[in-house]
Amino acid sequence: MIDNIKIFNDLQKLIPNVEILANEPLSKHTFIKTGGICDLFIKPTKMENLQIIVTYAHENKIPLTVLGKGTNVIIRDSGIRGIVVSLELLNELTVEGNIITVGSGANIIDVSRVALDNHLSGLEFACGIPGTVGGALIMNAGAYGGEISEVLTSAKVITQSGEFKTFVEGEFDFSYRNSIFAKENLIIVEAVFTLKNGDYEVIKAKMDENTFLRESKQPLEYPSCGSVFKRPPGYFAGKLIQDSNLQGTRIGGAEVSKKHAGFIVNVDNATSSDYIQLIRHVQATVKEKFGVDLETEVKIIGEE
Repeated sequence: MIDNIKIFNDLQKLIPNVEILANEPLSKHTFIKTGGICDLFIKPTKMENLQIIVTYAHENKIPLTVLGKGTNVIIRDSGIRGIVVSLELLNELTVEGNIITVGSGANIIDVSRVALDNHLSGLEFACGIPGTVGGALIMNAGAYGGEISEVLTSAKVITQSGEFKTFVEGEFDFSYRNSIFAKENLIIVEAVFTLKNGDYEVIKAKMDENTFLRESKQPLEYPSCGSVFKRPPGYFAGKLIQDSNLQGTRIGGAEVSKKHAGFIVNVDNATSSDYIQLIRHVQATVKEKFGVDLETEVKIIGEE
């Protein structure tokens, strides 16, 4: 049995200047506006505070869940036990020449815009990715022909036992929507991107083109968790779903987008259970019609 009052009091002493919220609704911290409550919710402002939290949780065997901006996650309606940490405030950014060093909680979109302002090319693909730098590294985020693997040169992490560690090129083990950070459950705190000097107008034109493509094809008018499924080898998930006549299918307030079949949108106060049931229905239908297993790109977490 977790003693939340003791954990709360212990952490207040260990990190006295950091706000700790009890019984926080996680629907306030996800893009799809769903999710139950968590026992304790913390937004550390410094890497050192985060290290203290991680070490404390490890030593006391307390479940620890790390969130960025909640863009690529579905948190079950029963919520999350233990400690939930949001890295949103770890967002400091510096530019030196063609190198950008940035905290994992920064929006990757914002980093792409800073790159543009400094006439640096390489992050144009990220101008429409709604998540954080940390989330982008974990899943080797990519779009419009670019990927994080092409620009990342080092990353600072905290291990589950609370140790700082730095990874450099050749150690990231990147693959499609995967990385060493995901495989070893590492908590990213900082990333270093090495970009190329470029022409402002050329970079901007590419970003404008990517933004137009995103806005014209994706259902941005509704809350969503982004692309729900990974691309199955030899296929496109959205095409399989479209060819299964699933667009517009609803369970509760969750709907397979009529604009882009790869998205599930919250059209009417959906719950996480609505989302999860609809995902399972889509997977079963595509499997029955085409014999293809759709694997989720979105992470489903929390108490069953």
